[in-house]
Order: sequence, then C-alpha cells, then structure tokens
Amino acid sequence: MRAATLMMAIVICLVPLAGIAWIFVAGSITTVDGLFMSIILLSLSGIFLLNVLWELQDRGLFSFLHKEKVAPGKESSAPKAT
Repeated sequence: MRAATLMMAIVICLVPLAGIAWIFVAGSITTVDGLFMSIILLSLSGIFLLNVLWELQDRGLFSFLHKEKVAPGKESSAPKAT
C-alpha cells in the first residue's frame, strides 16, 4: 500500500512539471496567466516532492544523514570489561 502511495506521489510530482514544459513550448509564459499557472504548478510539484522525500525518510533511505559522529578520543560511555 505504501509503495503505491509513493509511486502515485512521484507521478503527481512530475505531471505539473510537464505542464510547465507545455507552457514554455506553447509560448504562453510571457502572459500573466502563463506566469501564474507556472507558479501554481511549481507549488503543487514542490508539495508532492516534499511528500516523496518524507516518505523516503520514513523508509530509512536518508539514514546516512542522521549518523552521530563520535569525537576522536571519546568513546561510548559504556564501561569496558576487564
């Protein structure tokens, strides 16, 4: 179920970008309507991209960003067995 949600969010993230490409191809970016439509489509795409990134973070894909670095000379606070 979550994989389908992730794939749908990726598709819905890319569709507005295709709309922006169409606005550029059609040459209507120079109009106020084309400009505001581009801004709206970029906002939609950004919202769904943020959803995709949060979903990937929940799956642990970005776990390398959250590793704690241990300072040199400092080890874990657990006592050593002798």
